[in-house]
Amino acid sequence: MRFYPANLNIEKKLCIVIGGGKVAERKVKNILFCGGKVKVVSPKESSNLAKMFKQRKIDYIKCRYRPDILKGAYLVYAATSSRKTNSKIAKDARRRGVLVNVCDSASESTFILPAVLRKGGITIAVSTDGAVPKGAVSVRNKLKEMI
Repeated sequence: MRFYPANLNIEKKLCIVIGGGKVAERKVKNILFCGGKVKVVSPKESSNLAKMFKQRKIDYIKCRYRPDILKGAYLVYAATSSRKTNSKIAKDARRRGVLVNVCDSASESTFILPAVLRKGGITIAVSTDGAVPKGAVSVRNKLKEMI
């Protein structure tokens, strides 16, 4: 599978992250960096996500995933620890025409994320089309040393 490279403008758009762990936390930080509105859905959240909610940086719904959670979403991240739940999220999002990234399955995703380097107004994205994410990170880190 090949993915079409693009940069999305998510400023002020609703981005839903389903999951409350470290992977979800990384997604939330990147969305906030790009000006997106974040809603996290999870029965449990990391201490950092709880802190962001208390600071009113994100919205948080303490519950398990339900399809109606996707209402109004521009994009969604399936970042739970359950393969079955992530797959259900992907199907529901695609049915609604919502962009979806499934953190443990590039093949179920409608978009994937490259390893990104931002420095001095330059953004460099490295992707392996989801085949070898650690390889993309390695290349990004080598580029970081060069710039």
